[in-house]
Amino acid sequence: MTLRTANRDELAKYLAQMLNIAQYRDYCPNGLQVEGRAEIGFVVSGVTASQALIEAAIDLKADAILVHHGYFWRGEDSRVIGTRYKRLKALLAHDINLFAYHLPLDGHPELGNNAQLARQLSLLAGSERFGEDKLGWLGEPEAEANVATVGDLARLIERRLGRAPLLIGDAGQAVGKVAWCTGAAQGFLGDAIAAGASVYISGEISEPTVHLARETGVAYIAAGHHATERYGVQALGTHLAEYFGIRHQFVDIDNPV
Repeated sequence: MTLRTANRDELAKYLAQMLNIAQYRDYCPNGLQVEGRAEIGFVVSGVTASQALIEAAIDLKADAILVHHGYFWRGEDSRVIGTRYKRLKALLAHDINLFAYHLPLDGHPELGNNAQLARQLSLLAGSERFGEDKLGWLGEPEAEANVATVGDLARLIERRLGRAPLLIGDAGQAVGKVAWCTGAAQGFLGDAIAAGASVYISGEISEPTVHLARETGVAYIAAGHHATERYGVQALGTHLAEYFGIRHQFVDIDNPV
């Protein structure tokens, strides 16, 4: 394949339409967050626009960074000081674009975090959705996955994601309907229960989550915020590379949370 470049604004327009960003009530701006050079030939993707990811993109001589967790979150200090200053200074000094897609990347039916997690965990998704913006997914394990119990599912998650999840519930409980939503979606547990799930997978866990899982008998699996959200941005970066004929490389800045 002959590598080309993509115009920054055309790429942003394409992503806005494909991810349908206008439909989400998000906590941050989705799209181009920091403007860099006009022509993009090499995109580095990662989960979060941390200083480490920026430095990796600089070393790789990338034209743009594509992330799930960007900047300018609602309610945070808007001053350009401290870590924000250092990150923005590095991006601007090297003329690197920053594209960030939060809820739109969670929700995309093919390239999104939930869709890609289902692929990683051999989950067959149905058409039913739950939770705010209908971001939660429902389905069941593929027969080939040999998952009969909640404990089997937890062990499959450990093998596929490379880290041991936290299981709240009976490991011997039969797996029925599985619900999942990546990242910090532990607050959707009640919605998953109402949707008929017997086990719910998300990234993080809070103190009330434990009690709700125990008292309802619906198992909860906290598989890691970062671990569950590595796959959507990779899929999106790969898609952009194929569509626009540009280079793409995923850089995994490990995060134990």
